[in-house]
Amino acid sequence: MFEAHFQTFEEPEVGVALTARLAALREELARRKLTGFVVPRADQQQNEYVPPSEERLAWLTGFTGSAGMAVVLPHEAAVFVDGRYTLQAAKQVDAKAWAVESLTDPPPESWVSAHLKAGDRLGFDPWLHTFSATERLSAACAKAGAELVAVDSNPIDAVWQDRPQPPLAPVAVHSLQHAGVTEAEKLTQIRSEIAKLGTDALVLSDSHAVAWTFNIRGADVAHTPLPLSYALVPKDGRPTIFIDHRKLSNLTRDHLEQSADVREPDAMAPTLMALAKSGAAIALDNATAADALSRLIAGAGGKPVRGSDPVALLKAVKNATEIKGTKTAHVRDAAALARFLAWVDREAPSGKLTEIDAVEALETFRRDTGALKDVSFPTISGTGPNGAIVHYRVTRKSNRRIAPGDLLLIDSGAQYEDGTTDVTRTMAVGEPTGEMRDRFTRVLRGHIAIARAIFPDGTTGAQLDTLARQYLWSAGLDFEHGTGHGVGSYLSVHEGPARISKLGTTPLKRGMILSNEPGYYKTDGFGIRIENLELVVAADIKGAEKPMNAFETLTLAPIDRRLIDVAMLGRDELDWLNAYHARVRAEVRPALDEATKAWLDQATAELT
Repeated sequence: MFEAHFQTFEEPEVGVALTARLAALREELARRKLTGFVVPRADQQQNEYVPPSEERLAWLTGFTGSAGMAVVLPHEAAVFVDGRYTLQAAKQVDAKAWAVESLTDPPPESWVSAHLKAGDRLGFDPWLHTFSATERLSAACAKAGAELVAVDSNPIDAVWQDRPQPPLAPVAVHSLQHAGVTEAEKLTQIRSEIAKLGTDALVLSDSHAVAWTFNIRGADVAHTPLPLSYALVPKDGRPTIFIDHRKLSNLTRDHLEQSADVREPDAMAPTLMALAKSGAAIALDNATAADALSRLIAGAGGKPVRGSDPVALLKAVKNATEIKGTKTAHVRDAAALARFLAWVDREAPSGKLTEIDAVEALETFRRDTGALKDVSFPTISGTGPNGAIVHYRVTRKSNRRIAPGDLLLIDSGAQYEDGTTDVTRTMAVGEPTGEMRDRFTRVLRGHIAIARAIFPDGTTGAQLDTLARQYLWSAGLDFEHGTGHGVGSYLSVHEGPARISKLGTTPLKRGMILSNEPGYYKTDGFGIRIENLELVVAADIKGAEKPMNAFETLTLAPIDRRLIDVAMLGRDELDWLNAYHARVRAEVRPALDEATKAWLDQATAELT
């Protein structure tokens, strides 16, 4: 009845094949007279999702998370992951071959400086590291008396015999009906930012920025409609887009040529060098521009000016058309989600459903809308102890039955042409324990605190992050991930530069969309997360002496009443919850069949 089209449940490779790959890499490093090599989980543009041809870290180590790094030395090797992936890495990586270390505290550079010795030569691919990452590695090598060596070609590619070909997915025009603003208007905004930077040109090294600027979308990577590409925008004159022409139909080529010159990717280096030879100052994005670009510009006599990509902030502030579109997308998505949640409530108590069953059902309900382009990330479907793995991805081997007494955590999203969604719900199957209800209610109170927040214009995500954690902290608890991330408009579900986290330093602006997703995870027990998307809007505060902002909740899905300890909620919190559920009922109910309407009425009934 149900099936998944956009995600698979296959196991990552382990064992002999990976051991042989590590040995082959060490032989290649020895041949190149390199002591070791750094393997980031990255492509040339630091994308979250990378094409199969760029999955070097997964191919070498078996670790499939979206963030990580490995360092290979002659007799030692380490995989570095952050707190989201500690449990996952322990399951995927061969502990006999690899040590699993922290990606953040301490960082990999500490391991590098401790394990290298004087005279060692540590290789790295300058197309896969940013300038700042290279600086940190160089300093770590220098501390040990070693040398960081930029390679001309990646040694992994030399031993990866069956490496997939780079993607060639067709590029599509993102119509003004969904984009809201023309390419010409966006280029005017960008040139204004280039003038503020005082540079002669800006390199768009982030494919998301290229897609947004020129109103195009593609399918070169999973779950994000990206056409892998670069662009060079001068302060005067026509920009140039560097993209494989095989991806372009006559329609998309005509669309692009209305506002830019279109050239092949291998033309980028000579084009940049020609500009740099005049002594031009060329702006590069610290977050996505490869160190190789800095070296190329400086080597040709130009001045690489490193900083934040101004397009990231322009893109993050959604226009009126994008906001209207995302609201439509969320109502559509909510109807699919209601059907799914009602189905789980009906079927899970039998004990016959599995985590994979849940993934396949939810994707099917979304496909039934007729508008689904892709899931916005692989669905996290974790029950029991699997729910405690923050970025768990179910495989056929890990697939667990959803048993009475368990919690089921479902974190999922959809890509529609008019908007991108991301929502997490935690459901009780059977009777939850008192501990489950306590933890769930603490998470809910933090979620409500963010949703109800009113804050001055210019407030950062770091200033709000504590609101989500306060009720967990008061019980000696916490969660090891950010409270919220930015979300694109039919682009990345994880969009910068703003976020709600301890590290969120970008001021939140009206028109930004961010997630609100506090959680709690009991290792080997259960996981809880409640996630809605929020739109930053103006707050109407009588007598306010400065501009104030608030959040408007976009996601419309019931929060499991069975997991709420009403006695722990304050009156304002209970009022918020009842008003939210009344809104869900009013906006979603008209799109549902009679059976799901009845379920929704019960799931959103007022709590007292």
